[in-house]
Amino acid sequence: MVYQNIRTEDRGRIRYIIISRESKLNALNKDTLFELHIALGDALHNDHIGGLIITGAGAKAFVAGGDIAEFKGMDAEAGRNLAHENHKNIFNLIEGFSKPVVAAINGFALGGGLELAMACHIRIAADNAKMGLPEVTLGLIPGYGGTQRLTNLIGKGKALELIMTADMITAAEAYQLGLVNHVVSQDHLMGKAEEILQKIITKAPLAIAAAITAVNAAGTADGFETEIEEFAKCFNTNDYKEGVAAFLEKRKPVFKGK
Repeated sequence: MVYQNIRTEDRGRIRYIIISRESKLNALNKDTLFELHIALGDALHNDHIGGLIITGAGAKAFVAGGDIAEFKGMDAEAGRNLAHENHKNIFNLIEGFSKPVVAAINGFALGGGLELAMACHIRIAADNAKMGLPEVTLGLIPGYGGTQRLTNLIGKGKALELIMTADMITAAEAYQLGLVNHVVSQDHLMGKAEEILQKIITKAPLAIAAAITAVNAAGTADGFETEIEEFAKCFNTNDYKEGVAAFLEKRKPVFKGK
């Protein structure tokens, strides 16, 4: 597929997905969301790709939110369909992705942009980045998982404060809250994201996928049972056998995701 609103680039086993609407601060209109869904599916089913980095074009914005012009005239049913479709096709898909996904937050991450970053497994922010959920200033609330994922990441009280005040926070404040994993200079952002992904993709791919599934279940009624089940499944993989053999033979394992 020829993309109009995003770009993809492979660097070894890492695939970059770059939201590329720089003149619109990389806002997520419906066409961009559709292309993002296609790109995610392509990466998921490409055996050569070990992990993803999602970022925005330019130095100003990761993603500055949804395309508000497209919301005009929508009623409750249209809003419900919009949220439901994009939860399924984008945000929940990323959260449950069986390969590691890192958000490289290179500028403003607001509204749907911050929700996109929060759906990723790991978040790295440039020191000039600013984040927030300003939806209440439009008479809305976050609809792409923001109320749930922000609460899980930083706690109920602070999540309510940020959502209800619509305040933006700096990268340093986001780090203090646990919203991002690391803060680095703009020049080192992609290098840091690649460094972390490179560490991850040398590990057993099926074990990484199992870890993502188990961690995503944390705090739910089935959390511990999910961990037990994923732990048990690992014993049936060739990667488990290779990992144990390599440990006993004092060599580096060669995992094949089988």
